[in-house]
Amino acid sequence: MEDIEIISLYIERDERAIAETDGKYGTRLRRFADNMLSAEDGEECVNDTYFSAWNSIPPARPVHFCAWLLKVLRNHIGHRISYLTADKRKAVVQELSDELLTCIPGGNVEEEVDSGELGKTLSAFLYGLPEDARRMFILRYWFGNSVKEIALSTGSTESRVKVSLHRTRNRLRDYLAKEGYAV
Repeated sequence: MEDIEIISLYIERDERAIAETDGKYGTRLRRFADNMLSAEDGEECVNDTYFSAWNSIPPARPVHFCAWLLKVLRNHIGHRISYLTADKRKAVVQELSDELLTCIPGGNVEEEVDSGELGKTLSAFLYGLPEDARRMFILRYWFGNSVKEIALSTGSTESRVKVSLHRTRNRLRDYLAKEGYAV
C-alpha cells in the first residue's frame, strides 16, 4: 500500500492504518529503536509512534511518511532514554553527543533546528558529501550505529570509518562556521 493510501486511512480513522503502517515500516522502525534501546523498550517506542501517528493525522499530513515516522520515533526514544537514565546518561548517547559537540553550534540548538534553518544547512552539507562519507555519517549520527556495524554494512575497515567520521565532523564544523554558526 502506498503512503498516501495509508495516510488516507488515518484521516478516515480506519484502524487498518496502524496495521498497514506496521506492515510497511515496522521492521525499519524496530531496527532503529533496537539500536538505541532494549528490545522491549524499543517495541514500546514503536507502539508509541503508531499512537502518535493516530493522534496526529489529521491535521498533520506528512509528505515523507517514513521520515516523519522516524522523527516521531526518535523523539519517543529520546524521552525513553531520559526516563531510563534519569540522572545518568547512556554511554552510546553520551559518546555520540560528545563526538558532535565540537561541530554543532552553541546556544539553544533545539530552537535553531525547530526553526528549520540549521536543518536546511545540515541537509545542504550532507548532500555535498561523497556518498560513502554521507552514508557513514548518517548511520552513525542518525541511526546510532556503532563503528563496527558501519564497517560491516559498508564493507570498510573500522579504521577507515573512524577516519571518515573524524574528517566529516571537521568539515561540518568548518561548513557551519562558514555559514555563520558559532561553534
